Amino acid sequence: MALIVQKYGGTSVGSVERIQEVAKKLLKFKNEGHDLVVVLSAMSGETNRLMTLAKQLNDEPQGRELDVLLSTGEQVAIALLSMTLAQMGVKANSYTGSQVRILTDNTHNKARIMNIDNSRIHADLSAGRIVIVAGFQGCDEDGNITTLGRGGSDTTAVALAAALKADECQIYTDVDGVYTTDPRVVPEARRLDQITFEEMLEMASLGAKILQIRSVEFASKYNVPLRVLSAFTEGGGTLIAAEDPTMEQALISGIAFNRDEAKVTILGVPDHPGIASQILGPIADANIEIDMIIQNTGQDDTADFTFTVHRNDYSKAINILQNTATKLNAREVIGDDKITKISLVGVGMRSHAGIASTMFKTLADEKINICMISTSEIKISVVVDEKYLELGVRALHAAFKLDQEKYV
Repeated sequence: MALIVQKYGGTSVGSVERIQEVAKKLLKFKNEGHDLVVVLSAMSGETNRLMTLAKQLNDEPQGRELDVLLSTGEQVAIALLSMTLAQMGVKANSYTGSQVRILTDNTHNKARIMNIDNSRIHADLSAGRIVIVAGFQGCDEDGNITTLGRGGSDTTAVALAAALKADECQIYTDVDGVYTTDPRVVPEARRLDQITFEEMLEMASLGAKILQIRSVEFASKYNVPLRVLSAFTEGGGTLIAAEDPTMEQALISGIAFNRDEAKVTILGVPDHPGIASQILGPIADANIEIDMIIQNTGQDDTADFTFTVHRNDYSKAINILQNTATKLNAREVIGDDKITKISLVGVGMRSHAGIASTMFKTLADEKINICMISTSEIKISVVVDEKYLELGVRALHAAFKLDQEKYV
């Protein structure tokens, strides 16, 4: 018998009929002897509906009251599932985040979990009940309702699994696992049976939107095995766990990409200590996140400084750089919001050479020019023109034989 924490996303509970299907799945697990804690998102579309209502009153709703409003979406879902299980003769109790005392800091709309009181959950499990918890929410020390930000239900599930020392945390979603890349771009993409926390963190940060990155960080920190499964089809999904030294690691586990990149360049800035801080300081003050950075030094004591930002921040970044250029007497500010980032990810890179050269040759053979390059221990990222995204991903997927179970 195992203690399993399961999380079901909005599409999984998007209607009464789908909630009934989830209940049948839970009954099957219960009959197999497992203890179950279930975390639910709001029914699909509900959070957006509530947000629209709030914005009809105020373009920037007060954080505390917005959390009170948004948290009701999950409350509806957990109550309906508990009612459905009761109809089937299964004992179950539903709880909001504050009822099970998921204690967070007081940052409304993007709170972080500080502690979980698991005594009530353990009491219910001992009594043979299925415990159903609202995802995405908690409460601060003063009892105010808080929410955890987009994808927060994943984080709730992993945090509960860690607090309860669960055997596994299963994330049910509308895909049946983690793939070598997006199957909509590469039909030959293959579902991975297993991937490491480290690889999943890289893929999530680089554009793969299967799991919320904070949930993977939490799972890695507390060594909670995560499994991504489909809520609609049977299958073993993908296990995300700590690196196993006994396993033969593939060179590349997956290819991630991000369509939301833009790059900005300030040309001809003075090449002296502190210049990077003078350029990036105002960008950081504007709460703009920076990804890749390149500095090229010329022979005339000037440098060109390029970095990438989210495409939504492109115009703001350009305007800030124009002011900086005037102050620094720089030559020019240019930019490009029609770029994309393609990344190879794999722990096998640690022990194998030649991956970068294979990547660069593959793109060169397809006449794809590389604008920027960034590397870490287990990833290589390149920035290319967005029109070459799909061609580049398909070519790299084929070059590294990611459609095969074993490849070199």
